Amino acid sequence: MKIEIRHLSKRFGTVEAVSDVSFAVEEGELLGLLGPSGSGKTTVLRIIAGLETPSTGDILIDSVRVNDLPAQRRNIGFVFQHYALFKHLTVFHNVAFGLKIKKWRRAEMAQRVSDLLRLMGLEALADRYPHQLSGGQRQRVAIARALAPKPSVLLLDEPFGAVDAKVRQELREWLIRLHDDLNVTSLFVTHDQEEAMEVSDRIIVFAKGHLEQIGSPADVYEEPATEFVARFIGSMNILEAKVTNGKAKVGSMEFPVSEFPDGQQVQVGFRPYYVKVSEDPARFRQQARLRHVYFLGVAYRLEIETDDGVILRSRMNKEEYRQCKFEVGQPVSYAITHFRILPQEGKPGAFLQPPQPPESGPFTP
Repeated sequence: MKIEIRHLSKRFGTVEAVSDVSFAVEEGELLGLLGPSGSGKTTVLRIIAGLETPSTGDILIDSVRVNDLPAQRRNIGFVFQHYALFKHLTVFHNVAFGLKIKKWRRAEMAQRVSDLLRLMGLEALADRYPHQLSGGQRQRVAIARALAPKPSVLLLDEPFGAVDAKVRQELREWLIRLHDDLNVTSLFVTHDQEEAMEVSDRIIVFAKGHLEQIGSPADVYEEPATEFVARFIGSMNILEAKVTNGKAKVGSMEFPVSEFPDGQQVQVGFRPYYVKVSEDPARFRQQARLRHVYFLGVAYRLEIETDDGVILRSRMNKEEYRQCKFEVGQPVSYAITHFRILPQEGKPGAFLQPPQPPESGPFTP
């Protein structure tokens, strides 16, 4: 089922939790709602489910306006962060609960529950109670219960927030496989950037009740539409600069920005992996000092301080790092290969510095 949200707003007293939000979720899509606490993402999810009433705007499911339709008639499955399982019921009866409410026939109900338990890898746990399960198992029971009545839409509110990091990773991979198998239109709320990037077909980024950007994981990471998205998604070096003679200047660094008039204040942004660092001070034109090295497991993050006192973050994989002979405090040289001018709050537009042709070498501000 396709979901459309049109000019949705929600106020709690004088607080506007959601402000004029519009977007569509295509049939069979897995859409992530990403943002910090208090950004409005869970409120949007609860409005779609029928658990909250919008102050203004419309919710359409398969082109039918459902604003006045009670939650139990929207054919939506909802999964809460803290499972909300019935402690006095077994796994089987927790999953069957919604089917009993809908008065399914006993044989059909037993078959549906058995099919779901098998799909979730829970068939051996059918007679256990919630307190006898691990966190990951409980969350799979909660998802099975939400899917039991064959909902047209599945909503998940921080579905993996109550489990540890290793189980979260396993559940992410499991959710992707489950969605591919069932192809049910799904929305899930998370504040975890990595989780949203890994699981979602598309991501909506929320901040202070506003929709900041919607796009593929690659879009929101590589082409942030607002200053907030640039700062919130991943790690980015952001420098305040002033345009002079077609160049944004930060100390001795200069970035060509002919699209902007002289005197304009701009923010230059670039990801750490676009900062190339060498232990050879003569390799790149710009000079700096290595302040810190952080081991990240799959990569290393380097923190350097330029001769102008600007702190930059660089990132390189383990193979690259081990080919170098870095020592904290040593002089290094660096080059920035790509950058963009970030759209400032309330100001549209962004400019991405294109890659240099191979024969010209890296851009070295």
